[in-house]
Amino acid sequence: MCTRQTPAGLFSPFYGNDYHFYTARITLSEKSITLHHRTIYKDKIMENARHIMLDTVDHYNSLYGIETLHPLVTVVDIRKEMQIAEKCVMEYGLYALFLKQSKTCSISYGRRPYDYQEGTVVSFAPGQIVSVEPTPQTTAQADDNEVPYSCLGLLFHPDLIRGTSLAREMHNFTFFNYSSYEALHLSERERHMFVECLDQIKQELTHAIDHHSRKLIVAHIELLLNYCMRFYDRQFITREHVNNEILSAFEQNINDYLHGAEPTEQGLPSVKYFADKACLSANYFGDLIKRETGKTAKEYIQLKLIDAAKDKLIGTSESVSSIAMSLGFQYPQHFTRLFKRSTGLTPNEYRLKTA
Repeated sequence: MCTRQTPAGLFSPFYGNDYHFYTARITLSEKSITLHHRTIYKDKIMENARHIMLDTVDHYNSLYGIETLHPLVTVVDIRKEMQIAEKCVMEYGLYALFLKQSKTCSISYGRRPYDYQEGTVVSFAPGQIVSVEPTPQTTAQADDNEVPYSCLGLLFHPDLIRGTSLAREMHNFTFFNYSSYEALHLSERERHMFVECLDQIKQELTHAIDHHSRKLIVAHIELLLNYCMRFYDRQFITREHVNNEILSAFEQNINDYLHGAEPTEQGLPSVKYFADKACLSANYFGDLIKRETGKTAKEYIQLKLIDAAKDKLIGTSESVSSIAMSLGFQYPQHFTRLFKRSTGLTPNEYRLKTA
């Protein structure tokens, strides 16, 4: 399993060499385990660190000396002189998107390093934790057309979109649950589109607040998020060779799991298990598999599970209960139900039909 500790030298995708950002993520499906890990994580990174709860837009703006134009949303331009000079832990209560403006960027994608000259976007969602630690300043000089150590950001409170169509669609923007090393790398054209969206939001923020303001701001945010979804889809395509390697490894890992001792020791194979093997977040891994196969990662695993069950039903004389247990099912009836839903036959009917 891939250890989620950040290796030395992993750079923040938007602060260059100046800060290290490590994230812990909370999902409802793994609530009990993740909350336990989150507690350990917070205890560890809280050592000698200032804790900052970013639960309002004004809290974030005050941290960097930025004027608050709207209580629920802000567009920021963080420069070198505005950065925090002490170790701290930021716990987000806001949605956030950041675009690194520097032309050079060194990041880690899974276990593979990638260098990009275009802007890099990372995103955070409420409940995510970011550790910020100063590192020695770089002596690299920006060229004449570059603003050094600058990042643009959009932050908005969940209350801004509550009750809107965007709130109902937020679950589709899965990139908010990607890890920071699964950042979005923009082309120059895409970067301009991203900046233009931020400019439109900022213009609306400088306009006197009226009964149209919220609707227009939310519409611009939704447009930006939809562009990000398009850009991520493009990124999946341009990384096809990397994705093929991940898919091949996924196939091998499923086979190893189903034919090893893991099912009896750990139960049914999960998406998170194989995502950890690939050193990817479950959401990014799931989107990648869906893009490459047309099936969700869960559906893909279930197909492999049924194939393994068929092999055992035809090639052995084991009982259905024994086969179910060997594949990780806690109860044989759950196995029978899944098998029939997938094949139209019960395991015993399948065995008799193919005998």
